[in-house]
Amino acid sequence: MRHDDKPRCAWADSAPDFPHYHDTEWGFPVDNDQRLFEKLCLETFQSGLSWRTILSKRENFRLAFQQFDFNKVAQFGEKEVADLLNNGGIVRNKRKILAVINNAKRAQEMVEQEGSLAAFIWRYEPDENSLPPPETQTTSEESIALAKALKKRGWQFVGPTTIYAFMQSMGLINDHAKDCFMRKEIDQARREFMRP
Repeated sequence: MRHDDKPRCAWADSAPDFPHYHDTEWGFPVDNDQRLFEKLCLETFQSGLSWRTILSKRENFRLAFQQFDFNKVAQFGEKEVADLLNNGGIVRNKRKILAVINNAKRAQEMVEQEGSLAAFIWRYEPDENSLPPPETQTTSEESIALAKALKKRGWQFVGPTTIYAFMQSMGLINDHAKDCFMRKEIDQARREFMRP
């Protein structure tokens, strides 16, 4: 599956579309609210499933959920829910669909109260010096705290493991393996990143 001989995180070799995702997205810091919301939603759908399943359907999810514009998703009603449950291109789980619509409303409230999702989420960025070696854990103090804070604000399907995976992918931590060629690139991107 490897399309070159660069050393990557072990998981990046486990599916054909993983190397590109690993090399161009995973771990780069993100401050765009729509992208942060999308990732939270996709992690919700991944719960109990593989990331490969979700990544292969990501474009379908984007179409079905208005490119994850939370102001649009917050307006979804019974008709949209019925359409989503009939959409064979996505994961048709009613509880998860309703959670995404609920979370869109919570995202609107957060923007109103905090200025942006990014401003709130990046407060939970861990101190790099306190992090364990890469790829050794599935939760952290910060992911537990952020999950708790989101749940307190009414968000759903945001457990500590889901939030940790979100933090890894959105660049709040650099969890690329020590010998992965992307680790230095992500370190550099994180150094240059302007925190919201």
